[in-house]
Amino acid sequence: MNTIDPGPIWPVECHPSGERWTLVLQRDLAHPPAKVWAALTEPGQLAQWAPFLADRGLGRTGPATLTMIDGEHAEDLSATVQRAEPPHLLVYTWGEDLLRWELAGTATGTRLTLRHTMADRTWVPKVAAGWHLCLVVAGRLLDGDPVPPIRGSEAKNHGWAELDAAYSHELGIPDAETL
Repeated sequence: MNTIDPGPIWPVECHPSGERWTLVLQRDLAHPPAKVWAALTEPGQLAQWAPFLADRGLGRTGPATLTMIDGEHAEDLSATVQRAEPPHLLVYTWGEDLLRWELAGTATGTRLTLRHTMADRTWVPKVAAGWHLCLVVAGRLLDGDPVPPIRGSEAKNHGWAELDAAYSHELGIPDAETL
């Protein structure tokens, strides 16, 4: 099995949001915002890196279905794209969670900021580790050097546990049970 090197953790924060928690994760990509936007919104590109399959493009508001994939298991979760302002802002619900993708042009490409709001604070480092792996795969796709998507329990084979522990330490959130 080929594994990817996820590299070190990225800038990360966790903030209370009412009775919920928001993970803030940043990644710099060497591509313009329009190219990154396409990777975040087009079903064909999402299928190559995201933890889900989308039943439609996410670049316009309205309902969608995002199907979580874990090996042979698939679970449909309802989603609603609340804001789509290409190529700078994408906000959608995913089940009970809220995802806000912000894309800011930089001198060398795009600073991608994900704000993922969830109910359980102990899941913040785990979610950070999962998105970290997904965004490494997305970066490879954007670079023209694609690798297969990493979804579900397969993440354990690509450094997920180490990333979870590192993000737990960085955020000061004690490690609960592992994935």
